[in-house]
Amino acid sequence: MTADPAEPGGAPGPAQVKGTVLTVRRVDAYHAMTVIAPGVAARFRPGQFVAVAVGGPETSMLLRRAFSIHQVRPDHGGTVEFVFAVTGPGTRWLSERRTRDTLDVAGPLGRPFPVPRDPVNALLVGGGYGSAPLFALGDRLRGRGCAVDYLLGAASVDRVFGALTARRSGRSAVIATEDGSLGARGKVTDLLAQVIHEARTDVIYACGPMGMLRTVTALARRYDIPVQALVEESMACGTGVCMTCVLPVVGEDGVTRMTRSCVDGPVFRGDLVRWDDVGTVPFEALGAPGWKPRPQAKPQPQPQPQPPARPQGGGGRQPGRRAAGRGQPGRRRSGPAAGRSGHGR
Repeated sequence: MTADPAEPGGAPGPAQVKGTVLTVRRVDAYHAMTVIAPGVAARFRPGQFVAVAVGGPETSMLLRRAFSIHQVRPDHGGTVEFVFAVTGPGTRWLSERRTRDTLDVAGPLGRPFPVPRDPVNALLVGGGYGSAPLFALGDRLRGRGCAVDYLLGAASVDRVFGALTARRSGRSAVIATEDGSLGARGKVTDLLAQVIHEARTDVIYACGPMGMLRTVTALARRYDIPVQALVEESMACGTGVCMTCVLPVVGEDGVTRMTRSCVDGPVFRGDLVRWDDVGTVPFEALGAPGWKPRPQAKPQPQPQPQPPARPQGGGGRQPGRRAAGRGQPGRRRSGPAAGRSGHGR
């Protein structure tokens, strides 16, 4: 599989701007806020996020709040919309902002979703308002000629975000709620295997609660389908300084590292995240108490190349003939590169 971990076209690096609030609207259980922020919009790629200062200049709430970017538009030079739920004093203060208020916004931050170079069947799985960053990704994938299917869910109908957009823009859209108030009764993970079969999925992109991402990754592994997971970790600085948002991720060298979601993610290859150990520091993780480096194997001397033996008689393989007993090469699946860390929030 091949993927573009970082597409050209946007200006490098994040921007910090004083953005004017254009709209704040209620979307069922959530709030969607649109801010005029040309510097952020120009640099955005799907999967990235913004860090917003809350409370005003006299506040004691010093830490920014991180929100996935839902969409950007060219209006007013460039606008950014993000979706959030009111869960504490910071988000409550945000929900009370009105048109023409100003916000201190930094972004876009994080590594975006990798997108495939070749057309694939992509399944986008979202839980709650975790589906918000998937719609810009869906637009990007369709621009690459990919078929896009959606599987969205939440506890109840008022907590499913973007069901109508998914039905309008996706090749297919399956909705699940735990109370049965919209779509099928159950969780998105209950329907995942069925959707994979029906959509002939090649790659899965997912965003939602950690438990959902863990189960999606485990189910996808059975079908040998790669997963790009956008994690929802609490972030304090958004720039990699405070180490609040770390989680254990296995590197290409097989070593587990406590990896910062805000700068090394928030998009990771699902099979490299140690989901069962999220929230802990595994004892064998690099730098953990008692950790010791692995002993390095001594390099073996390279044998001197020998000239090929001249065949006796007419034996030996004929040019262009496949050796007996060897199978035919399998068809390669296209999509985000297996073997690379998830790049892209």
